[in-house]
Amino acid sequence: MARFTRIEVAQAMKNTGLVPVFYHADVELCKQVVKACYAGGVRVFEFTNRGDFAAEVFGELTKWTAKACPEMIMGVGSIVDEATTALYISIGANFIVSPLIDEGMAKVCNKRKIAWSPGCGSVTEIGRAHELGCEVVKIFPGSSVGGPDFVKGVMGPMPYASIMPTGGVSPDEENLSQWFKAGVHCVGMGSQLFPKEVLEQGNFDYITKKCQEALHIIEKYKK
Repeated sequence: MARFTRIEVAQAMKNTGLVPVFYHADVELCKQVVKACYAGGVRVFEFTNRGDFAAEVFGELTKWTAKACPEMIMGVGSIVDEATTALYISIGANFIVSPLIDEGMAKVCNKRKIAWSPGCGSVTEIGRAHELGCEVVKIFPGSSVGGPDFVKGVMGPMPYASIMPTGGVSPDEENLSQWFKAGVHCVGMGSQLFPKEVLEQGNFDYITKKCQEALHIIEKYKK
C-alpha cells in the first residue's frame, strides 16, 4: 500500500524539483543510490521497470527505504500496461510513470488514488492525460519533443499544466535554467546523475554532491 497520497506526491515533486530515474538489478547498489540521493536532499525517486525480476528488487528496496529514508517517496517508471501497474501498486509504489498514455493504467491508479504520470508528446496528449486524472504529466522524450521551447509553448494555452520532462535533462545550470524558466513542475533525470563509472567505483558521494548542486540550481530558477 502507498505510504503517500497522490497530492503529497505532486507537492513533493514540485518542492524538490528533481526526480532521479534509476534501475539496477543489484538491490544493495540500489539502496546505496537511494541513500545518496536522500542525503543530497531528494525526496522523490523513480525506480524503472527495465529488467528481469525488477518487481522483486523494488519490493525489497521500498521496504528498506521506508525505514532507512522515511521521507523518500518511491515510485516506479517504464510501466506500459495495467497488470504491471497493479503489481507495483500492491508492493508499495506511491506513483506510476509511463512513457505512454494507457487508459487501463489510468483506471487502476485512479481506483487506488495513486499518482500517475503518462508520457506525452503533444498538447492533445496532455489534454487527454488531464481528462484521465493525471496531475503531473511526463514529457517524453523531453529533448526530442521540443525541449524547453515546447514546454513554454504548452504553458501559454495551458498554464495550469504540471509538466515533468524526462530525457535531455542534465544537472548543469545552463540546462536546468532553461527547463525551469519554461515553467516545468519538476524534471526527471537518469544517467546524468549516475554515470556508469561512478557506480562501478561505488562513489556515492559524487551522487550526493550532484543532487545537492542540481537542487541548488533548481531553487534558483523555480517559479
